[in-house]
Amino acid sequence: MTPNDEIPTRGASVTWFGLIAGVVLLIVAGVWLANLNAVSSKADAPRADSPAPAVEVSGQVGGQTSFADQPQASAPAVTVDAAWSARVAAAIGIPRRALEAYALADLVVDAEQPGCGIGWNTLAGIGAIETDHGRHGGAALGDDGYPSPAIRGPQLDGNGNAAIRDTDGGAWDGDTVWDRAVGPMQFIPDTWARWGVDANGDGTADPNQIDDAALAAARYLCHSGSMTSTEGWRAAVFSYNHLDVYVDDVAAVANRYALDAG
Repeated sequence: MTPNDEIPTRGASVTWFGLIAGVVLLIVAGVWLANLNAVSSKADAPRADSPAPAVEVSGQVGGQTSFADQPQASAPAVTVDAAWSARVAAAIGIPRRALEAYALADLVVDAEQPGCGIGWNTLAGIGAIETDHGRHGGAALGDDGYPSPAIRGPQLDGNGNAAIRDTDGGAWDGDTVWDRAVGPMQFIPDTWARWGVDANGDGTADPNQIDDAALAAARYLCHSGSMTSTEGWRAAVFSYNHLDVYVDDVAAVANRYALDAG
């Protein structure tokens, strides 16, 4: 199963959310995607409270953990620096709770798969496009990381999107006939069954919870390979949604966040 086979209908959910119409592509001063440092920069990356994150990683293969075939059901214990998250959330104008989820995923994957090179701002770009960081349709992201009301995509019934018959018995999406994308990062139930993770340590891997969803998204993106080159970055984001315009829009938002974070 290739990465491009794993989320075959992401374009439908993005059309539903509008793809953030009118996003300005940051071509000025060479900031756009050609400047990869703006997309995946670690120059001001979130840091753990201690000098080194308290991370225990298992399954080492050649010095690097492989999650390509067997994503882990839980995440190592990593802490996002509170001062960093408060400052950056204010600077870039997104909910601090969402930013902390993206930063947590960045730190965990940096420890697990240092060759991937994913940045918190890439996850934030995806979160912005998918559900406005869990705020789509008037939802509010709670301190527990759950949007209220819950966010569901349209039925994937073949009407303007791919047809995906129910794969979860309605457990995640409330639909026993067709699948729907679920939660702040818009996971399809079948994809969540393979990539779901308990990132917040509450004992449940839940696509509605933003820590869980952000880490699953980070691992999914890294499954495509290194994101440290323009081509690699674009291939990874394209695997999340098979539309070039989607990749362009995520790049624009991610670049803007990186610049505004200072």
